[in-house]
Amino acid sequence: MKKTNNQMLVIFGASGDLTARKLIPALFNLYVAKQLPKNFVVLGASRSDLTDEEFRDKVVNKSRYLKAKLDDLKENFIKGFTDMFFYEDLGGDYTSEYSGLSKRISKLNIAHGTDNNYMFYLSTPPNLYETIAKNLSEVGLSSQQEGWKRLIVEKPFGYSLESAKKLNSGLQQYFKEPQIYRIDHYLGKETVQNLLVTRFSNSIFEPLWNRNYIHHVEITNAESGGVEKRGGYYDKSGALRDMFQNHLLQIVSLVVMEPPIGDQPEEIRNEKVKALKSLRIMRDEKTLFDNTIRAQYVASEINGEKVKGYREEDGVDPDSTTETYAAVKFFVDNWRWHGVPFYVRTAKRMPTKVTEIVIHFQPPHHQIFRDSGASSKDNKLIIRIQPDEGVLIKFGVKVPGQGFKVERANLDFYYSSLAETYVMEAYERLLLDAMQGDATLYARADEVEAAWEFVDPILDYWKNGKDVRMYGYAAGVWGPENGDELIDDLGTWRNPGENLADDPGFCVIC
Repeated sequence: MKKTNNQMLVIFGASGDLTARKLIPALFNLYVAKQLPKNFVVLGASRSDLTDEEFRDKVVNKSRYLKAKLDDLKENFIKGFTDMFFYEDLGGDYTSEYSGLSKRISKLNIAHGTDNNYMFYLSTPPNLYETIAKNLSEVGLSSQQEGWKRLIVEKPFGYSLESAKKLNSGLQQYFKEPQIYRIDHYLGKETVQNLLVTRFSNSIFEPLWNRNYIHHVEITNAESGGVEKRGGYYDKSGALRDMFQNHLLQIVSLVVMEPPIGDQPEEIRNEKVKALKSLRIMRDEKTLFDNTIRAQYVASEINGEKVKGYREEDGVDPDSTTETYAAVKFFVDNWRWHGVPFYVRTAKRMPTKVTEIVIHFQPPHHQIFRDSGASSKDNKLIIRIQPDEGVLIKFGVKVPGQGFKVERANLDFYYSSLAETYVMEAYERLLLDAMQGDATLYARADEVEAAWEFVDPILDYWKNGKDVRMYGYAAGVWGPENGDELIDDLGTWRNPGENLADDPGFCVIC
């Protein structure tokens, strides 16, 4: 097990929802599992006027996100956790100089023996990232002359290729690239990481992982909810920026990448960058028209309950052309994947919440059971990211009786079957990795820019193209009717159920 040095975690935007909802529960789980270092301090910093005790009550003692976990624990055990927390009021805004913050960090460092090791987590709007980095640098808090310093930034990382480059160069003025950790919580999921193990530790998969044996690859990210209270943010972002550019292209890079030299962070990240740079960028309008679909959900009724359309949501422009459904077909220009189409879609207000990868294998070259039902049922490897996390292989078996009627059987594995194994939550794993200086699951600057380079022309076409269309789909169905047209002659998307082995192929809307 890697060693976790004594350190201090400074959270900017500590009075916000993300801190209480995700970061503190993740730290609590690490505390319970005895994964935190001997000397560990959390310093919350934001514009709210709070004392140390008020901050502890807000994020621990009276937090609704921790209530169920705290109920059965002894008071002195909980106190051991809350005593790690402190708070510093930054005053009116984040742009003020940080001499006061620096003094508080120094005092806590001496009092609690954190060895000048500081991790700064920016749980703030992205337009504050460079300002905070600059202010930290000006009071010497980016220097690694004594101890290490790390900067964690949340998504969205840029709004376009140009803004991502500007943000990268802005941060790199004050922190060196190896100090910067761009968090993507999708990469913290065990099933995403298992992609690497599935591919590179099993000789039954890696020899088949190429254009000779794989017909096409399909990735679906579906959310059953709408934009909820995020209408104002989402209307400026959309499905392509919110999910595709970061989470889904990270998954694509793990599917596409070549075997790294070893398991060191930079070796894996080097191959991911190469994978993203090998995606064929679509620039002409005909290609973009043929290979991309965008749509918005419209008002409908789900299980007897009326559901608003996207344009009726709070904070959304009534004439909005922001997509809540995005589907893209593309190719990868390298030796391994030449000619293999990739189909990736993401959407809100789908019939169920699910993320999965489907590897469709080529049919046998000589199909002796063509008339027995085998030709219409390809072999599939399905990797379920969430929920019901696991791996499913679909293969042909003979139906008992006379003749050779073929049906598909399932061979499956579920993470829930590992009863005695604790599966870390995404933020828990990512925070621990950052504490230990393991950047494997964090995006590098060139990785972020390569993803934007692929997405930018699609966004530009959707904004300025001549024949661009915005389709509609009723809330609660699998997207617009023409969504299957993207699949060409391959049939339809796999519309998964809540459970991994569910394979209805259709969805009934009550």
